[in-house]
Amino acid sequence: MTRTILLAGGGTAGHVFPALAVARELTARADDVEVVFVGVADRLEARLVPASGFELHTIAAVAIPRRPSPRLLQVPGALRAGVRACRTLITERRAVAAVTFGGYVSFPLDRAAFREQLPLVVHEQNSVPGLTNRVAARWADRVAVTFPGSAPRFRYQERCVVTGNPVRSDVLELDRTARRAAALEAFGLDPERRTVLVFGGSQGARSINRAIVDAHERWGDRPVQVLHATGGVGYTAAARAWEEARAAHPKGPPVRLVEFIDDMAGAYAAADVVVCRAGATSIAELTVLGLPSVLIPYPHATADHQRENAQALARTGGAAVIDDDELTGERLVDTLIPLLDDPGAYAAMALGARAFGRPDAAQAVARLVLELAPEGPQP
Repeated sequence: MTRTILLAGGGTAGHVFPALAVARELTARADDVEVVFVGVADRLEARLVPASGFELHTIAAVAIPRRPSPRLLQVPGALRAGVRACRTLITERRAVAAVTFGGYVSFPLDRAAFREQLPLVVHEQNSVPGLTNRVAARWADRVAVTFPGSAPRFRYQERCVVTGNPVRSDVLELDRTARRAAALEAFGLDPERRTVLVFGGSQGARSINRAIVDAHERWGDRPVQVLHATGGVGYTAAARAWEEARAAHPKGPPVRLVEFIDDMAGAYAAADVVVCRAGATSIAELTVLGLPSVLIPYPHATADHQRENAQALARTGGAAVIDDDELTGERLVDTLIPLLDDPGAYAAMALGARAFGRPDAAQAVARLVLELAPEGPQP
């Protein structure tokens, strides 16, 4: 008999990728498990979930506006409709458990699981729990957390289990050494130079884009090169800035400028050090690979959770942190040079990053779920 487990984790890559990793682990561990995702039709999960071979059941769900607006009037009706749809899905599919990964898309399934007395596991990716997960944790049988320091932030700490943040399979299974030469060639990079990978997420980060361009004149004669993903919003401005910087300082390091990087595993294979924001997904990927990094927390993240994410890794020696309002080209180069010049410092940060990483995170979450999921479908 098939056991159906419902998953919700949509809206952003930070929710979708961990959910997909757990879905794959659940089906790999138990032949009788069927995973069905719950999400909305106009967000990232609508593309990624079916492309990964899983069924997606769409519901009505809207985010709660952070400021008063007419959209606030839509929230109660959408919530009721979403919860009703999830309760119907639980009944029709005879679901045996639910797993949610935060964000407004998860709340209807959280509430429906509670109303239907369905075993519920909530996963929190960040050091500071989001609003949805703080509420849903009151109904959950287990709360899987990425950062040990997150547990005291929940009302029922005894339900919390440190699992880490599940990582997508192409990154988790990456052999950087074996793939490095091919990755460098694919990005048009010089194998004799050290590679600084810079990205700010799908939308980019203007402060990071400005700083890496400003750093162009400050490297001296070091054999470095930059792989810079600007994000869609910042590409035109960054391309113009790079053109001006290279004209003013033609002896600066080579730069490979792209809007997006579709093959992040390849980019990590090519990189020696990474400059990026401190989102939970980026930190999880960097640490399972043992990649040294300079983290620039996004200053407007909810509850400043990116700063806490970054500081948690920095305390293990696995990353350096620069606050966004202190980020300049000079500060960035001064932070990167010790890693690039001193093999001992580089090795120590790589070791700290790897010690923080949890490559078995998807397995740990899947175990929690399967322990709660009864054998066979519910009557």
